[in-house]
Amino acid sequence: MVRNGSVRNGNWVFALASGIILLLQSMTVAAQATSVAPIDDALARSIVEKADKVRFPADGFQVDIVINSLRPDKDADTRKYRVLSKGNENTVVMVTEPASERGQIILMKGRDLWVFMPEVSQPVRISLAQRLTGQVANGDLARANFSGDYNPKIVSSEKIGNDSYHVLELTAVDRSVTYQRVVYWVNEKSGWPLKAEFYSLSNRLMKKCSYENFQTLAGRTRPTRLVMEDALRGGEKSILDYSEMKLRDLPDKIFTKEYLKKLD
Repeated sequence: MVRNGSVRNGNWVFALASGIILLLQSMTVAAQATSVAPIDDALARSIVEKADKVRFPADGFQVDIVINSLRPDKDADTRKYRVLSKGNENTVVMVTEPASERGQIILMKGRDLWVFMPEVSQPVRISLAQRLTGQVANGDLARANFSGDYNPKIVSSEKIGNDSYHVLELTAVDRSVTYQRVVYWVNEKSGWPLKAEFYSLSNRLMKKCSYENFQTLAGRTRPTRLVMEDALRGGEKSILDYSEMKLRDLPDKIFTKEYLKKLD
């Protein structure tokens, strides 16, 4: 009887010890996952921040943009804009061509947008996701702050040609941003962006974008051409060419609704 009781007690002790070991192992794995995740997120954010600075200066600047929108069944539509931007949170987009739309101005403050039209007395509220022209949304010109609008994570690494690229998934911080999800390829060595895919709230691929024709603008090598293609309708795309970029000391008063009428 004693032997059987000893065996039973031994089994119980063994089971308890095994349970404790498994619990400790799971706690260790959880602790490791908790400690690694913030490091990965910090690395992803630093990659996106660096790519943001490659695309545009962090300080005040001015740049001219020509957008050619192409469709298989229509002639090319050409529009020209001048953009004044300061610190990723303040932007003015002015239409310079066509002449019939000259005087229209978009003002961005944070993620809030208004459009001023000469024939309308008060600025009208608009959204970042609203179409500006062709495949270009308001937010594509007014707000290109991926690091401020999205929570990034690295999902893989991909070899394209002779270079390796971080593949990042950017998830919108809220519904007010231009796109709800972005998949973004950034060169692991140079930090230059290569391409992006933009998704809707329903996770449908809407557009594809490539960053091309890297040249020196405002003292740094940047992509001077963006090609944005409609992922749903083949052959429809908009080509954005950037030129005459220069750093400017832009006073805060420029980025106010009251000042819009004074801009030209």
